[in-house]
Amino acid sequence: MKKIKYSITLFILTLSCALSPAQETPVWTIDKPHCFVNFSIGHMFSVVTGRFKDFEGDFRYNPNNLKDSKMDFTVKVNSVETDTPQRNEHLKTADFFDAKKYPDITFKSAKIVRKSKNKLLLYGKLTIKNITKDVILLVTITGHAESAMVPGIMVLGLDIQTVIKRSDYGVGAGKWSLTDIIGNDANLHIPLELNRPMKK
Repeated sequence: MKKIKYSITLFILTLSCALSPAQETPVWTIDKPHCFVNFSIGHMFSVVTGRFKDFEGDFRYNPNNLKDSKMDFTVKVNSVETDTPQRNEHLKTADFFDAKKYPDITFKSAKIVRKSKNKLLLYGKLTIKNITKDVILLVTITGHAESAMVPGIMVLGLDIQTVIKRSDYGVGAGKWSLTDIIGNDANLHIPLELNRPMKK
């Protein structure tokens, strides 16, 4: 009799879980004035820093539903800015990004895994110059709260970082780029503020 009651209880619990609504995965909008796609790379005895000013993304995040969460983004190569016009134009040529032929840099997420309370591992595919590689981005949740400036708006802060090798994507050509003049490791740093309306 006890076994029958236990089986019935287990069946009801399983059924209720199956019928309960899935955890919603809200869509977040990039707050452009507070988001940056930065990079840095060695140049002889110094470091060159820069950024891409034009980018967009598809961010769907719920800390309780990482399975259905995703973080995709697209960067426009022509928006590269290093505070040196001559260098900006050189980076757009076939020596580097070949912006005319390959105007976009894209990242498509595959899965998100929790590393710790405020850190996530974002697995996905990064495509530069039509070359796609698997990469892992470290995502730090820097904050999650209602906006102090705009009531009714939730703000999510993310800090995304990784290191890639430019040679993996064919970025950089000529003998000079194969020496120590330009480093091979490029550091990517993407601080973001994302917004979404709160539920009424």
